[in-house]
Amino acid sequence: MSALARWFNQNGFQVAGYDRTQTALTQRLESEGIAVHYTDDPGLISEAVKADRERSLVVYTPAIPKDHQEWAWLREQDYTIQKRAQVLGLISQGFFTVAIAGTHGKTTTSSMVAHLLRACGRDVAGFLGGITVNYDSNLLLNETSDAIVVAEADEFDRSFLHLQPNLAVVTACDADHLDIYGEASAMHESFREFVQQVDEQGRVFLQTRTISTLFPEGKDGAVAEPYGIDSGDLRAEKVMPVGDQFTFELVRAGESQGTFTLPMPGFHNVENAVAALGIGLELGLTADALREALASYRGVKRRFEYVVRTESQIYIDDYAHHPTEIEALLKSVRALYPDQPITAVFQPHLYTRTRDFAEGFSASLSLADEVLLLPIYPARELPIEGVESEMLLPAITTEKRLVQKKDVLVALAEKPRPVLLSVGAGDIDRLVQPIKTQLEG
Repeated sequence: MSALARWFNQNGFQVAGYDRTQTALTQRLESEGIAVHYTDDPGLISEAVKADRERSLVVYTPAIPKDHQEWAWLREQDYTIQKRAQVLGLISQGFFTVAIAGTHGKTTTSSMVAHLLRACGRDVAGFLGGITVNYDSNLLLNETSDAIVVAEADEFDRSFLHLQPNLAVVTACDADHLDIYGEASAMHESFREFVQQVDEQGRVFLQTRTISTLFPEGKDGAVAEPYGIDSGDLRAEKVMPVGDQFTFELVRAGESQGTFTLPMPGFHNVENAVAALGIGLELGLTADALREALASYRGVKRRFEYVVRTESQIYIDDYAHHPTEIEALLKSVRALYPDQPITAVFQPHLYTRTRDFAEGFSASLSLADEVLLLPIYPARELPIEGVESEMLLPAITTEKRLVQKKDVLVALAEKPRPVLLSVGAGDIDRLVQPIKTQLEG
């Protein structure tokens, strides 16, 4: 949403909007001239919007609560209202488009693709789901009409079906958003529809487990190229952690493209890099140019982000909010710090997701040595009777306890925790700076 707001603002439109919570990102939008308010009140809607309904476009995320008063007022007043993904689809029309989909990894992969292309001299418009460290933004503005659009394609509410990409990546299709889809098979069908929308002359890179799930009998249309670590036509071999970096050999169609260095940790990030490099090769970039570009990639805020890194203290913040993501995060941290106890402060995101994947959350969190569990962040949802963070505790097999958000700093002050993680997609990010200050103090 904020990338779209920035795009309109920087193209001369007057932009205003609502968010539930004030964050560093919303404050930055305000500093750029975008009016943001934080109370759901139709009276706070921009006067310019109220004065000119015909020339106003309302853009919304499907994550908005169904009982949101401003959204209801705008519908009643017959404003032109479109989903975020619809608007992204309109903007990308007429551009060569690369779309990155998947239940995990799409923000990192799309930011990698955008960076690789720009570092190799291509004109890029990037609409990303996180703040890239290289550009300190989730929006890359193009300079010409011949630019390549790199867009994160969100499966929530089937939003990605508004895109018609020339090239695409599907990083994962683990069950998620069951409040929308009902069951995993319906979500898989939506992913198949997305893949079928890729230009028939194009190519779609499918993670190896994903291609076997979505297309066990093969696929028609755009060429599907499986990728992964030690598997797939496009793959990373000889993956080695070197400090907090990873090196690997990239192989495509049996031919080595040489050794690459990813300057960030995580086996899952190596897999993301493989897909991004595949896009670069498909667009005619050389392995040597891509090698240099990848070495300069600095990651995305809240994706395996080192907040404190000293000899005595490691503090990593991560957006992981699904059991598979938490498992990948904790396994990577364990590989980097095998002899240190790991503490994870986790805030579950959504009542439905906590209910639907309770067993998986408990199992993945058990990979930490200690878990400080926060109450559920509701986002768009109302409480569900019997669904609380506490339901995860019995099956967590390591040291664990429930902690209120306001008490986290007190709990962390009890003893040293050499490797500390804050994990979740809610407002846990508001604790990052206070935790950092306390650890450094």
